Amino acid sequence: QVQLVESGGGLVQPGGSLRLSCAASGSIFSINTMGWYRQAPGKQRELVAVITSAGSANYTDSVKGRVTISRDNAKNTVYLQMNSLKPEDTAVYYCNANLIRGRYYAPRNYWGQGTQVTVSS
Repeated sequence: QVQLVESGGGLVQPGGSLRLSCAASGSIFSINTMGWYRQAPGKQRELVAVITSAGSANYTDSVKGRVTISRDNAKNTVYLQMNSLKPEDTAVYYCNANLIRGRYYAPRNYWGQGTQVTVSS
């Protein structure tokens, strides 16, 4: 079994900051990419940021310059530092990991349960 557990969501005023964390645990051989997605009410889930095991990161255009993704490979944990938050950042944020459970397993995507981020005054 593999679990991804997110934390750090909440209510923040426009212009504020939040840091999300996601820890992967269980039967894990190696983790390829880790990333954050979000889904606002009535909208499709979208990629926010993704980072490789080597630390190369990509961001969706709407968050560039405001958001930083990082990871601690020793802890199987990925972080999302979000600054200058806007009301349009309000969504449920989901952690994703593409990982291998064992030497003879194919890579698979795993998801966290989601954490709510609300940006409002």
